[in-house]
Amino acid sequence: MTKCKISEIDLLQKLLGETVAESSYRQIKADIIFGRLSPGQKLKLENLKAAYDTSVSTLREVLNRLTSEGLVIAEGQRGFEVAPVSEADLREIAALRLLLEEHALDQSFAQGGVEWEAALMAAHYKLARMEEVMASGDTSRAEDWKRYDWEFHQALISACGSRLLMETHSAVFDKYLRYQMVALSYRGSVAEAEHRQLLEAALARDSATAKTILQRHILDGVEHALTKHRL
Repeated sequence: MTKCKISEIDLLQKLLGETVAESSYRQIKADIIFGRLSPGQKLKLENLKAAYDTSVSTLREVLNRLTSEGLVIAEGQRGFEVAPVSEADLREIAALRLLLEEHALDQSFAQGGVEWEAALMAAHYKLARMEEVMASGDTSRAEDWKRYDWEFHQALISACGSRLLMETHSAVFDKYLRYQMVALSYRGSVAEAEHRQLLEAALARDSATAKTILQRHILDGVEHALTKHRL
């Protein structure tokens, strides 16, 4: 009986530890993507320990995980820092995002059903409402705007049938999103129109038109970000 109780406690502690690590990972990753941790910023473990209320060992685990995702750089004995940004890196990320998203669009448009259409329209509705807020000049909800942007593009490809493709696209989109947040790159009515056109093309199952719009949407977004913020 005693042995069983000890085993249960150990299991509970292990599960709790995993939850803390996952929570810290999500918080730090979000802070990097949304620019609260700046490109090139040193990530001192003692400072992070206080800020995120977690242990140094958990932080090392989290930062190593983010290093493998390219959002953090490990500097050997000198510790960790937020990955820097550059024009070349942004262009490479944008090209990879376009490659993945175009392929996923083809698959998703071919396989998506009524529930996919409903989810896509709901995602677009939320994005359109937040674009109205941004158009008014209120940037206080910029993070919500980009979260809904992410949700809309994920909804577009959500019927592609490949979990790996979705996960890979999501990881690349996160890196692309970080650049947009660094530049706070909002293209106004042009981007709004492109999102609406993507929705219409999806509902019509017109992947050729959707891919043309998507290419313009991403590449023009890159140029706009570069004019807003010199990398």
